Amino acid sequence: MNLFFRKKYPEFWQKYAATFKEKTSASIQEIRFVIFDTETTGLDFKKDNILSMGAVAVLNSSILVADSLECFVHQTTFDKKTVEIHGIRKEGIHKISEEKAIQEFLDFTKNAVLVGHHIDFDVQMMNIALKNLGLPNLKNTTLDTGNLHKKTMIDTTDAHFSLDELLKIYNIAPHDRHNSLGDAFLTAQLFLKIIKKLSKNNTLSIAYLKRPAKRIGLI
Repeated sequence: MNLFFRKKYPEFWQKYAATFKEKTSASIQEIRFVIFDTETTGLDFKKDNILSMGAVAVLNSSILVADSLECFVHQTTFDKKTVEIHGIRKEGIHKISEEKAIQEFLDFTKNAVLVGHHIDFDVQMMNIALKNLGLPNLKNTTLDTGNLHKKTMIDTTDAHFSLDELLKIYNIAPHDRHNSLGDAFLTAQLFLKIIKKLSKNNTLSIAYLKRPAKRIGLI
């Protein structure tokens, strides 16, 4: 018996994983960012599911509207309370299986740097969906717009910002809120404004952007 048997993953995962072997640029302007968001049935990792996912690419300080993705995932049950927030009903929108949605997301994302607001939640939901398919976690580098905004501040003690708060701070009209693609597009605008602000006093790199913001006044 071969004790070192390596599990064979489906072709779409192999194609996705192979993109991380490609050489990537160190220049922020040449890096492909994918700003993404998920709408879910709730905030409980153990019982809630992904309803939809939206993503849009950013390259060379531009939002590539034509380079975007939106998937709605088929559900067997719906919570009427959450429908009031995200507007996704059981009927009326063409939906695909979670496996197909994951496949489309990986095909779209490839080795891009993922950006989101409170992105840890979205990544965790995606990783649970991947685990349900017998697949490893996402391999992408991730950036959080909340952390990026804190880098623009002198004192970040106890600072915590909702997406709506940051949209207001950066004068971005909140069109299509609580829609996965709409939120991804809003977050892309936010990301570019924060990057522009940070670039005035810093030489930007992925390592710098990923580093947690300094917290002043803590022991």
